[in-house]
Amino acid sequence: MISLYNKDTGARIGTLSEQQLQDLIDLLVEESDVDQDYYIDATTLDYLAEQGADAALLTMLRPHVPEGEEGIEIEWREESA
Repeated sequence: MISLYNKDTGARIGTLSEQQLQDLIDLLVEESDVDQDYYIDATTLDYLAEQGADAALLTMLRPHVPEGEEGIEIEWREESA
């Protein structure tokens, strides 16, 4: 199981499918091969939508991204069920 968290607060955002995780990996910038976190803001959500990212992933993320210029750091973790 792959879980998605708000990196700053530790709050769990939801569970990712393999394809949703692959969308994040393919479409967003990673600082290294072991990077598991991303900065998400409204512009990033729009970009993901334009690139065809999974609609359920966007629906999961939108309520957690504040309106305006600020965004959040998210991180994913593989966890045992």
